Amino acid sequence: MSTILIKSATIVNENKQFVSDLLVKDGLIERIDKHIDIHADRTINAEGLYLLPGFIDDQVHFREPGLTHKANIYTESRAAVAGGITSFMEMPNTVPNTLTQELLEQKYEIASRNSLANYSFFMGASNDNLEEVLKTDIQNVCGIKVFMGSSTGNMLVDNPNTLEHLFKESPMLIATHCEDEPTIRRNLEYYKNLLGEDIPVKYHPIIRSEEACYLSSSLAVALAKKHNTRLHILHISTEKETHLFSNDISLKHKRITAEACIHHLWFSEEDYDRKGNLIKWNPAVKKASDRDGILKAVLDGHIDVIATDHAPHTIEEKAKPYMQAPSGGPLVQHALPALLELYHHGKISLEQIAEKTAHNVATCFQIEKRGYIREGYWADLVLVDLNKPWNVNKTNILYKSGWSPFEGDTFQSKVLHTLVSGNLAYSNGQLVEGQTGNRMKFDR
Repeated sequence: MSTILIKSATIVNENKQFVSDLLVKDGLIERIDKHIDIHADRTINAEGLYLLPGFIDDQVHFREPGLTHKANIYTESRAAVAGGITSFMEMPNTVPNTLTQELLEQKYEIASRNSLANYSFFMGASNDNLEEVLKTDIQNVCGIKVFMGSSTGNMLVDNPNTLEHLFKESPMLIATHCEDEPTIRRNLEYYKNLLGEDIPVKYHPIIRSEEACYLSSSLAVALAKKHNTRLHILHISTEKETHLFSNDISLKHKRITAEACIHHLWFSEEDYDRKGNLIKWNPAVKKASDRDGILKAVLDGHIDVIATDHAPHTIEEKAKPYMQAPSGGPLVQHALPALLELYHHGKISLEQIAEKTAHNVATCFQIEKRGYIREGYWADLVLVDLNKPWNVNKTNILYKSGWSPFEGDTFQSKVLHTLVSGNLAYSNGQLVEGQTGNRMKFDR
């Protein structure tokens, strides 16, 4: 591997900012020092720029195999590194669902050939594959995914006995999607009777309600406390749910953690009239008070990490009526710029962005040698210009689906360079292909 010398960057790491040089060699951060005067294969002048640990996204849907008309590992990992995301953890609701060890390893094989970013894949749980789940290698797989709400195929885990055994016997972190399915079905039936089949999208957060989210999240927390399970609840969408989590112990000692997503920190129900199905997610974008409460919980430590839940669909699919339009949207290319926009608005600090998108993800999942800017760690790095405005439009969107919920918006900050495991994967608007990311390992 080549050596890369980054000169005079303002490094944002472990609650500090400082100007320093940084040397990358053989994929690792070899040296961090005020002055490093050696010849390197490549030197990047980073004066006035900010160097952050690469964003580790613990929840994406890259749609491969089976749904590759929407996206695939190659296209979405390209968009991810262009947005400063250096590592991702991908979900099992592909086609076929990732419910066997063989299917899980097939996804790793695809990523080893095609992913520009580092990668890991969740093993999927269903009502009837507990024996297979328990075979999962805790050092080579990020976690077990349990859909305690609607999902693709056979992935809704609603059998109480199965849930008990999963939470009791899982040797590793369980990540859950929490929405109570009976509540959602009841709400949907009510609005179908009231409005017919043509339900406006603004009713989405009422159908997939606060009650549905809280019932399911509180059940997951109760099961985890009962069995001392390592639980991580994904995409918290209500202020009420934030009170299920503690902030009075250090993260490395927490057994129950939570995630917030970019769309729940950015949009509110007021945006449905403008964005329509483009911001239809599960769980739903809800009230402005929920958005603000989730951000508060991120800042005060009740919520531990920020992710994307990147889940692309074609624009034709999203253009269908509410009842037929799928939930989810593409976010990996624009997540970090959106967070930096919140920084410009005084809502979050750069240090908190590094903590919630990198440090804490590495701690939660016990990732080996990633998530921090430290000597001896993998060089997963993103260099940003905080004062380089750019507009999101069709010409610069890299998702296979070709659209973004941020289309038309202007961000003040721009990703200039992204390093993945010591390789320059993105530089000055250009993807640098030919090198793939690494399979993440876990110190468990």
